[in-house]
Amino acid sequence: MVLSSSSVRAYSRFLFTPSDLMVRVFLSLSTTIPWDESTSAKWSNVEVQYQRRADLIPNLVNTVKGYATHEKETLENLTALRAKSFQNVSNPSEEDLKKFEETQGAITQALGRLIAVAENYPDLKANQNFLELQAQLEGTENRIAVARKDFNDAVNAFNTGVRKFPKNILASLFGFESKAYLKAKEHSEDSPEVSF
Repeated sequence: MVLSSSSVRAYSRFLFTPSDLMVRVFLSLSTTIPWDESTSAKWSNVEVQYQRRADLIPNLVNTVKGYATHEKETLENLTALRAKSFQNVSNPSEEDLKKFEETQGAITQALGRLIAVAENYPDLKANQNFLELQAQLEGTENRIAVARKDFNDAVNAFNTGVRKFPKNILASLFGFESKAYLKAKEHSEDSPEVSF
């Protein structure tokens, strides 16, 4: 059977020459690598914001310590959690993220207890240094929320990209695997109970 030139052209669009294949591999990698780097950069931003919060803790503890000497357990717990909070994880697995989130959640709870302790000390609540630290802490919590969202957006773009055909084949050949998301704590959607 002899093919006409128009039939050859019709079938040729489905064929790839070796140079076409190399160009497609290069183009796929040229988008996958920036996605991977973006997730690493966004993770770094998350760590920076948590480090900012960790850096505020000693100042807060020292300010409260001067007023609330008998709240030693709360202060020591917060200091211990701060020391435990950072294990350098550059490309976190789902298990690494879970451990990281557990520790950060414990710090958030301890900070909440510390602020609650301050409510019992009118002089402390009026202390300018304490008020400034409290405002910085609130701002930092907002920055953490933004950094977490940005990280999850970058992970979403990366995971979507490496799961699409034909990039999924190249991604697996070059060792690009789906990344884990930062997740909310279980039952975080439940409203806190307020009673008077």
